[in-house]
Amino acid sequence: MPYRTLDLAAAADYLHVTRNELEQLLKTTEIPHQNRGGRIVFLRGELDAWASQRILGLPPKRLAAYHQKSTLGTRSVFAHDALLPDLLQSNFIAEAMTSKTKKSVIRDLVALAEATGRVLDPADLLASVESREALCSTGLPGGLAILHCRNHQSYRFEDSFIVVGRTLQEIHFGAPDGRPTWLFFLICCQDERIHLHALARLCLIVQKTDVVSRLLAAPDAATIYAELLEAEQTALADKKSPANPAAPVT
Repeated sequence: MPYRTLDLAAAADYLHVTRNELEQLLKTTEIPHQNRGGRIVFLRGELDAWASQRILGLPPKRLAAYHQKSTLGTRSVFAHDALLPDLLQSNFIAEAMTSKTKKSVIRDLVALAEATGRVLDPADLLASVESREALCSTGLPGGLAILHCRNHQSYRFEDSFIVVGRTLQEIHFGAPDGRPTWLFFLICCQDERIHLHALARLCLIVQKTDVVSRLLAAPDAATIYAELLEAEQTALADKKSPANPAAPVT
């Protein structure tokens, strides 16, 4: 539930940080929380929105530090480092979406997700993704956006997956560089342990490789799929993390 409360230990586990790091975040950032009778608690829905926005804006060193922690936090879920082979299939990719507006992109991505057969409540998914975009665009510099729900809810999906859309025309999606967007990812996670990790992984791939230009040039969905798998392996091969990294998701 979006109004589920988490104590310090549960919130730290969900964010893939230590309790000490979370306490530092409380001192140095505007992380949403409440004080109930002297006890710090977090509303899961508010924490989701805050964390996802932070991850999207992390510079390379901080993203690498956070990704390292989120990888460790999901070891029990994945037997190997790569996520995309488990979350993405070539038929989850639409290489020629006819969307013409931000609203129609979101609608068409949700329809693509529904076509996987893994979405239990498409209307609820659409409302949550639209609500997340209303908070702040998930567009990134360079022509892509990584959409996701405003808050994670396991009841929306039968399994975790990602869908990818590439539009035939440019979409003004609110990217911070002011340029149009062509590539759209929609993260749909049934397992709350990998929700933020999947977001961090996609951001890491984009930062460490030239995958965006390769995806824009790819002739079909099968090539897009192959390029994404290769880009993930390239990003994972470069696992240099900063010494004494600062608190993640800050």
